[in-house]
Amino acid sequence: MTVMATVTDLRQDEGRAACASVSALRVLYLFPGRPEGSAMIFAKKQVEAMGTLGVAAEAFCLESRTDLSGLRRDASRLRDVIASFRPDLLHAQYGTMTAFFATVAANVPMVVTFRGSDLNPAPSDPWLRSLAGRLLSHLAARRAAGLICVSEQLKRRLWWGRERALVLPSGVDIELFQPHPQAEARRELGWSQEERIVLFNAGLSPMVKREDLAQAAVLEAERLCGRITVVRLDGFVPQRRVVAMMNGADCLLLTSDWEGSPTIVQEALACNLPVVSVDVGDVRERLLGVTPSVIAERSPSALAQGLCEVLRRRSRSNGRTAAMPVAQVRIAEQTVALYREVLTRLVRGGAAC
Repeated sequence: MTVMATVTDLRQDEGRAACASVSALRVLYLFPGRPEGSAMIFAKKQVEAMGTLGVAAEAFCLESRTDLSGLRRDASRLRDVIASFRPDLLHAQYGTMTAFFATVAANVPMVVTFRGSDLNPAPSDPWLRSLAGRLLSHLAARRAAGLICVSEQLKRRLWWGRERALVLPSGVDIELFQPHPQAEARRELGWSQEERIVLFNAGLSPMVKREDLAQAAVLEAERLCGRITVVRLDGFVPQRRVVAMMNGADCLLLTSDWEGSPTIVQEALACNLPVVSVDVGDVRERLLGVTPSVIAERSPSALAQGLCEVLRRRSRSNGRTAAMPVAQVRIAEQTVALYREVLTRLVRGGAAC
């Protein structure tokens, strides 16, 4: 009979190899916000992928991140979940209060994934709140047993632990995000076959995504190469509809000042949708060898030229090949390897986090 081993069990027997079997891993995942809705859906799907690798996974949502009484309730709730689930590791899927909360509310080794605005400036937040959130991220990084940053740019922002941080983008579900004929996708969506359609991911924070720059770029592009229809993604579109929109559109436009590893770009690549983007996060790396796609300077005129270059071609990209290294299952495998390395190191060191 296979016995599930906790970290405490492993430390009592240093002769056993930590995590020799993936089935021995029990990981509790922490998310900011409420469990319902599409927020951080890419991270939640990554947790689902862990189950296919034999990891026993459970999710915990930190619903209150600013209210002290709410945080106390969540701390009690977290300790109850830990007592019943007995995880080997916690994995905070975001920095700021989510990760910091885990370091003070639980005595279980923790891995943190930093995703973008938890280390980058957040223009849509009051400056003091943004600063406080980043400070909590750095404090959590100092105490964490393992660190993941979704891009090299984000890793460089760490104050502590940079040398041990693993760069690992969020994985894309390549089974869901697949190329389909554009004409069929447009019929499904009720879109005209003749229009030139650009997708823009405004998300929940259009200011962060620089919708103003996107609008200026499209206006300039229309002056150069004719009428363009912009379709906004607002963060509430069901994923299957997003797939249809990726296949029906001619181009994805990205204009953010700050990003970690924008999942929307990976999804576009998986659907062979061309991308026009500023140089932000890991987009340059993701678009390496992808054609047609453009990395443009952060100005309306440069972005407009990139849009016209792609729209005049009216062709799909070869992006799916570039998306394969960040397929969900591959990212999950590398994450599990990090878990095993962290637990092995803790056993050998005999130290708690």
